[in-house]
Amino acid sequence: MVEINYAKLLGINSVAGAAVFAAIYAPLFAWFARQSFGRPTYVFIVLSLFCLIRMTAFIIRACLAGIESVGENISVYIAEQTLFGVGFFPLLYSAYTLVLDRWLLTDPSQGSGPRSQIIRLTQNRRVFRLILLAAVVVGVVGASQISPEDPTRGKTLRTVSTSIFLALTALLAVQTVFLARAEAKLGYRTPGTRTLGGEHGSYILCLIAILLLVREAFATATINNPTKQYNEHFWYPLYALPEFLAVVLYATPGLIPPRSELPTTK
Repeated sequence: MVEINYAKLLGINSVAGAAVFAAIYAPLFAWFARQSFGRPTYVFIVLSLFCLIRMTAFIIRACLAGIESVGENISVYIAEQTLFGVGFFPLLYSAYTLVLDRWLLTDPSQGSGPRSQIIRLTQNRRVFRLILLAAVVVGVVGASQISPEDPTRGKTLRTVSTSIFLALTALLAVQTVFLARAEAKLGYRTPGTRTLGGEHGSYILCLIAILLLVREAFATATINNPTKQYNEHFWYPLYALPEFLAVVLYATPGLIPPRSELPTTK
C-alpha cells in the first residue's frame, strides 16, 4: 500500500519557514509571559497562550514538512490544523477586549461617547466570547473529520467556522473605527497616555484589526480551494505574517492598560 504524504499533498513543504516562525514567536512568548506575572491582565495572559500555541503549531508544521513519516500521519496533520484554528480565539478576543477597555477609559467628563445603540449592543463581552467559542468548536469538529480517504472532509463545518471568524473580525474593525473617532473627540484617560500606545492606541488597534481582516479574508476566499489556501507562497504572507505582526503591535508600550486603571464593569 502506498502511503500518502498529507503534508506534501496539501502544500506543506517549507521546513525553514515553519522553523523561523516558531523561533520568532519564542521571544514574544517570553515577553508576554513576563508581563503576565509583572502586570497580570487578561490580555497579557491570553497572548502568552497564543504565542505558545503558535510555537507548538509551527514546530509540528516543520516536522510535517521535513519528516516523511510525520507527513504521512493524518493525526499529526489534524493536530496542526486544530492548533491554527484554536489559536485565533485569543488573538481576536484580545483585540476586542482592548477596544472595550479603552472605551471605558475615554474621558468621562465628556459623557459616554458618541456610541449608537447598535454599537453598544455589540459591546457585550460574554456574547462575543460565546460566539467566538462556537466558531472554534465548529472548526475543531470540522478538522477532526478529515480522513485518509478524503483530506477535505469536514469542509462545510470549517467554512461555517471561518465565516463566523470573518464576521467577528469585521465587527472588531467597526468597533475600532468608532473608538478612534471617540478618542479623537473625547480623549483617553490613563496615566500612560504619553506613551505610544496611550496616545495612538486606537489607531494601533485599527492596524491590528486590518491585519486580522487580511488573515480571515484570505482564509474565507480560499476555503473552497485548498490548493491555493495551503500554498505557502500565499499562506505565509497572507495568513501567518499578519498574525505575527498583530502580536508585535500588541507589545506597543502603553497599549494594554493595567487592570488597576480600568473602571469596574457590570
